[in-house]
Amino acid sequence: MGKDQVPGLTSAGLGMVTAAARDLYKVALASGGRLSPEAAGLHPDDALQELVDIGLLVPDINAPDVLVVVDPQQLAVGLSNAWQRNALELMTRAASISADLHDLTLAYTGSAAPHQTGGSIEHVTGKTEINRRLSKFMDQASQEVLSAQPGGSARSFSPAAAIALDADMLRRGVARRTIYQPSTRYSAPTREYVAAMTKEGGEVRTLGEPFTRLIVIDCSIAIIPFDNDNERAAIVRDEAVVAYLVDSFEICWERAIPFLGGNEVPPEVVSLLRQNIIRLLLQGMGHRVIARNLGLSERTLARHIAELREEYDAETLFQLGWKLAQGHRTMPLFDSEGIDG
Repeated sequence: MGKDQVPGLTSAGLGMVTAAARDLYKVALASGGRLSPEAAGLHPDDALQELVDIGLLVPDINAPDVLVVVDPQQLAVGLSNAWQRNALELMTRAASISADLHDLTLAYTGSAAPHQTGGSIEHVTGKTEINRRLSKFMDQASQEVLSAQPGGSARSFSPAAAIALDADMLRRGVARRTIYQPSTRYSAPTREYVAAMTKEGGEVRTLGEPFTRLIVIDCSIAIIPFDNDNERAAIVRDEAVVAYLVDSFEICWERAIPFLGGNEVPPEVVSLLRQNIIRLLLQGMGHRVIARNLGLSERTLARHIAELREEYDAETLFQLGWKLAQGHRTMPLFDSEGIDG
């Protein structure tokens, strides 16, 4: 019997004696409690072996070829005690196995670590520190920088400083693609920046639908804010997460409209912007909230609303809202217009 083998356990189960073995045991009892080789040969080998394995038949001391029966009650007590001792030993070993293998677990984890992919996610607090880290990453960029900037640039640089930094990056051969909100077309500093960037080979587009702030450097590091004031940001180096963010940027890029920095605003941009203004007006938002949501100055928003009142032939803002709510007419396609900053 092996070290871990439990005495009395047969292939039939935990001490369960099969019908054939039971019949053979009764034959042995009828033969005076002894089973001669001749009598044993008349019965299935499996039944005989089962009785021997569990201990209901044992060899006679004086005649080893003859098997004699054992008292089942005496055997049951002995087996029960043996099984309980074995169960206690197994429970003790089960409780200690993790501790016993702890050093091997550490060795396995250490050897597997170099083969794991992915990377870290680091949280940074404070605009000054975020901009410092961002500038460092920009200086180290070697392939491409992607930016999705609702509301404009997140860096606290002057337009001239931003132009100088990004133009230097483009001249080093680093590609630069940026997505802004359509409202940035009405900002003179942004137009100046965009014109300079596109002249150096950068690409800028505007997207008239919601998107979140994102910067990706060389498809290996992503910077994303996680509060409304951009006071906290996550620096992501996990390759799976960064790849997902790059795919999200590309989807937005394909839907966005090229922006070269000129004063002319494409008709589709104006139309979509005013549709968003109408949507927010119908939701009951005030002018200040609408301007902030769309990245517009309140003066620019007021001009758009004034032109909407003219298009809808509404003398007051209340009348404009009523006509918009009633679907008085479909939204017109607006012509290109100049902007005065």
